[in-house]
Amino acid sequence: MLVPLTRQKFEQIIPLIASGSQYKYYWGKFNNFLQRLLISVVTVVVIFLVRIFLKLDFGLIFVFGVFGAFFWLWYPVFQASIRNAKCRRYKYSGFFRGRVIDWWITEKLIGKQETVNNKGELVIIENREKRINLEVGDDTGFSIEFDAPLRPAHKAIARGQIAEMVVMSNSPDLSIIEEFSNIYIPSRNLWVSDYPYVREDFFNEVSVRLRENQQEKPRRRRRPEPQRYGEDDY
Repeated sequence: MLVPLTRQKFEQIIPLIASGSQYKYYWGKFNNFLQRLLISVVTVVVIFLVRIFLKLDFGLIFVFGVFGAFFWLWYPVFQASIRNAKCRRYKYSGFFRGRVIDWWITEKLIGKQETVNNKGELVIIENREKRINLEVGDDTGFSIEFDAPLRPAHKAIARGQIAEMVVMSNSPDLSIIEEFSNIYIPSRNLWVSDYPYVREDFFNEVSVRLRENQQEKPRRRRRPEPQRYGEDDY
């Protein structure tokens, strides 16, 4: 099932400014924080030296100084907002509900590290990440394949479960799907994703409303069979 979304609802689901979960995603690990903090310190020192040697106006330097000093804080917002903007550039969107057709586990090479063993030989260590792959589709024949880092909660995923997502397109009839969001499995309240594209509160609002509409659809009533009369009825 594919239901078109209004532009207003789409922009609520895919926010312009980073949501809390998106900010947390780009905040990263402690090493990422230290890198941003180091950039902030270096930026402040450079701006201070430039002001001393070039004798620039304090007001202008102060603005750039504050901007650089808080680089560690605002940069995750900037990264998430840029990624969101890539989705919001699509003109049309829809809410897709299908089922998990298949799933499997793969490994992805995420980096290599060179080291030396006890014999003085160069050893290359490959860093691999286990990922879950999902194939999701519906009765119309539409299907997509999606992969994300494997998490312990993914053990609950099974074939046939309902799966929901937001799809994006530049075609008014959504005949060509060019991008899609992370996947939600309502029966397990489980999100499968690498990056949390959607605002969960607005997404769940649409999901619940569609489920309620499906339940409220009037069922077709059977046409009553013609009454049969026997000899005793005359």
